[in-house]
Amino acid sequence: MSVLVIIDQAPYGSWRGRESLDMALSLAAFDQPASLLFTGPGVNWLRAGQEPAGLSQKAVERNVSAAPIFGIEELLVDRQSLAKYQLEPSALIAGTSTVDYTPELLANYYHVVCL
Repeated sequence: MSVLVIIDQAPYGSWRGRESLDMALSLAAFDQPASLLFTGPGVNWLRAGQEPAGLSQKAVERNVSAAPIFGIEELLVDRQSLAKYQLEPSALIAGTSTVDYTPELLANYYHVVCL
């Protein structure tokens, strides 16, 4: 019975993505199986080498990179969204898996959450 938390918001400018990440980390902290799926503008969370200092915010890269250490089972990224944002898997942080965001993917999870 695992939970899939979907992050479909850009990493900066909204707190919804950070709240989704916090939710997944909280689930994992209580030994609840959780995975993250990044789709739409959310794929930008996974860009390696982010420099958001000009936005007066901290980079999210370290938080996401550490997620597996804290028990997050998978860091999934939607293949179509990567193409839309002209990102190659090699431009992403380590540990991500490219998937197709389909009903079949969602059916693998007991709960699917998108804030």
